[in-house]
Amino acid sequence: MRQFNLEWFNTSYSGWLEYSVKVDAAFCLCCYLFKNEHGGHGKVGDSFTKSSFRAWNKATERLNAHIGEVNSLHNRCFMMMRDLINQEQSILTSFDKQSEKIKNRDDEVKKIVLQSAPQNNMMIAPNIQKEIVNACAKEIIKAIVEDLNEDYFRILVDESKDVSHKEQMALVLRIVHVKKTTSSSLQKAIYDLLLEHSLSPSQIRGQGYDGASNMQGEINGLKTLILKDNSSAYCIHCFAHQLQLTLVAVAKKYCDVDQFFDIVANVLNIVGSSFKRRNMLREDQAKKLEELQVLGEVHTGSGLNQELGLQRPGDTRWGSHFKTVRNFITLFSSIINVLEFLVSEGANYLERSVAKSLVNDIRSFEFVHMMHLMLKLLAITNDLNIDL
Repeated sequence: MRQFNLEWFNTSYSGWLEYSVKVDAAFCLCCYLFKNEHGGHGKVGDSFTKSSFRAWNKATERLNAHIGEVNSLHNRCFMMMRDLINQEQSILTSFDKQSEKIKNRDDEVKKIVLQSAPQNNMMIAPNIQKEIVNACAKEIIKAIVEDLNEDYFRILVDESKDVSHKEQMALVLRIVHVKKTTSSSLQKAIYDLLLEHSLSPSQIRGQGYDGASNMQGEINGLKTLILKDNSSAYCIHCFAHQLQLTLVAVAKKYCDVDQFFDIVANVLNIVGSSFKRRNMLREDQAKKLEELQVLGEVHTGSGLNQELGLQRPGDTRWGSHFKTVRNFITLFSSIINVLEFLVSEGANYLERSVAKSLVNDIRSFEFVHMMHLMLKLLAITNDLNIDL
């Protein structure tokens, strides 16, 4: 009479009744999920959703009253929950049941793909595969443009370097009627997605976000909003990222270390500031590799002797400092050759002067000593970063 009865799980309440050990109360799962879909509210409904139910001495009477008549709010919510669980009405099944129009469009795409490929039936040839992908891409873009229906849009443009350091431009079209993203809207979107898959936000036991204010904010951030609903949804920032930020912050407190990375950054800027200089670095690297192969000091094989680049270290990219120092040591002689070329063939006096100063800096005992010291230290933290 004074506690939840486990036998209720074996009765007609079993399909929807839930019990929380933490708050010692009962809830109605289907009403919790779908009551708002019907605009449902009321004293009985709230006692099984918002305020919970603990009247154990009147349990049978109240449970039956909550179920109500055939067309009651509870029974309508229960039908919606059963439909959600029913695989025949699941999202995946809906995707499989494509309309005849979509199937016909797919057939048209297949015809275009087959017509664009040479008649040699070599569908596994790289050239044929590229033609197929390009044909599919054109049809997809055409369908997207048709969906725009001459509406307004915005453009996003960015450039990035490919493996040969050539700039590649990406252009993105975006429709403008997009709601402003806030932490509350993100929370609603997450909860809606969980409910679509019959998952409860109370089951969350971990969160992970970037450092944006609407994510990690202590007052109204997404992390805080979810923690208010579920105190067990602990938010832990990426350990590798935390370690990287700590290393950078500590390293900058030491003048020698800070000066070392300043010199490295200056070298990377002047060596990597033009395609011609990067190409000189690659050619010098390839020449030295051929010499080592003739002497038998390096082995050939798949995956061996990969071309190295000089990656600029980033404070928020874990492992980037280690990769920079490691590659700097490997390419040290090639870097010296490029800088010495600039000392004699630089475009102007300032460029030649800077190159000469950098040659003297990186040849100094202090720089070389710090370079090998940092390599050993960063190798240790790199292993830790990988494990994290």
